[in-house]
Amino acid sequence: MLRINKAHDNPKKSLYNVIYIFSGLFVLIIAYFSYFLLVRSEDTINNAYNNREKVLAERVLRGKIISSDGEVLAETIINEDGSESRYYPYKDMLAHIVGRYDKGLTGIEEAENIRLLSVNRNSFGNMLNDMVGEKSPGNNVITTLNLKLQQVAYDALGDRRGAVVVMEPSTGKLLVMVSKPSYDPNTINVQWDSLVKDDEEGSPLYNRATQGLYPPGSTFKLHTALEYIRENPDYSGYLNDCTGSISYDGMTIHCYNGKAHGEVDLAEAFARSCNTSFSLIGKDLDINAFRLMCEDFLFNKTLPVAMASSQSRFELKEGSSGIKEKMQTAIGQGNTLISPLHNLMIASAVANNGVMMKPYVVDRIESYSGKMIKGYVPQKYATPMTVTEADFLKRLMRGVVTDGTANELNSLEVPVAGKTGSAEQEGKPAHAWFIGFAPVGEPEIAISVIVENSGSGSEYAVPIARKILDAYFNNEAD
Repeated sequence: MLRINKAHDNPKKSLYNVIYIFSGLFVLIIAYFSYFLLVRSEDTINNAYNNREKVLAERVLRGKIISSDGEVLAETIINEDGSESRYYPYKDMLAHIVGRYDKGLTGIEEAENIRLLSVNRNSFGNMLNDMVGEKSPGNNVITTLNLKLQQVAYDALGDRRGAVVVMEPSTGKLLVMVSKPSYDPNTINVQWDSLVKDDEEGSPLYNRATQGLYPPGSTFKLHTALEYIRENPDYSGYLNDCTGSISYDGMTIHCYNGKAHGEVDLAEAFARSCNTSFSLIGKDLDINAFRLMCEDFLFNKTLPVAMASSQSRFELKEGSSGIKEKMQTAIGQGNTLISPLHNLMIASAVANNGVMMKPYVVDRIESYSGKMIKGYVPQKYATPMTVTEADFLKRLMRGVVTDGTANELNSLEVPVAGKTGSAEQEGKPAHAWFIGFAPVGEPEIAISVIVENSGSGSEYAVPIARKILDAYFNNEAD
């Protein structure tokens, strides 16, 4: 029988197969380059190992970092001997958010590194500078930071350890970021050895606003209340008789200072921060649903910010978490941890009708002559709750100010909503928390304050928030 080798009976088909393979590879290469240019190029260019940065630094005078109100926060100066120094006029006040240049880039200096080393002017001018050995001026970074409000927050925190962060809830613009203790980036080379000796969380190099993780205390009751109303449509009928403490299987949970609140409904329990009520609520919540809800609020996830940050932690798990851990978690104790920036994003989502915005600190990039090169716009990041749920939480938070633990804020001219927290530490004073926003109807700013190992939120965090709100709404920070 005659056999025919079919592998060679259709040369056109073989040619087409080769063309298809190479066409597919070409499409994959184009797709990768598109992904690189759109997603990865900025990370690569900003990478400290990228030699392009060194080449640019030899030809470009690093641009300025400027506040939203026009004040220079960082600039490069030429010394008498011709050398360059990065100068920070406000020293330790903005060290963590603006960052530093020496001893490793941080903050805005790191995130906007390539833009500060980029030049947007005619090529002839750049060529002339190269010919005479002068550097061309780099682009300037205009931030969203309100310098006057930053000063108020910095002064209000005083000598205490902690953090203050302020944001526009409807846009995500960061107006203030204070972390203490701090350091002077102008003298970082001299200070370095002493600063790195303290490499624990007490270090001044550590940005408490984004990297600090703390038990949320009673500020977490926002999540407990939200999960409760989702699981219990008849929540309006909730009542509990608080005697100041509750015991379960050898564990006793106290209300702050053992205060007995008497018979309270859900709104009253929230306003007075009743631990016994919320621990009982937590006892019966569905762990899986609770966990999923918290993860919708970005627990156990990376925050969408262009700076070093820590993941907040929610550790309740079906099958491995007991009733006692559920009760502790429901009042913001147990193993739950959160950063001040994350807590601010949560308060802002409540203020913004359930929509969580992506925080950002750079408003635009300008050339040295003031021409806008690139502008940044607000971005929605998540919608972890409905408008109805956000309205309910707003009412609860408003009650904290009118009838509860943040009553000191009720005398302000604008209506404020908020939640205090006292995250208790074994053998130490509690961390003092406050999160909130104002005005309640159309929120303009949201605030997150933590004061480490100080005492109650109402006594230590609320007065700081009051000074910031006072300055903002009395036009002292314009």
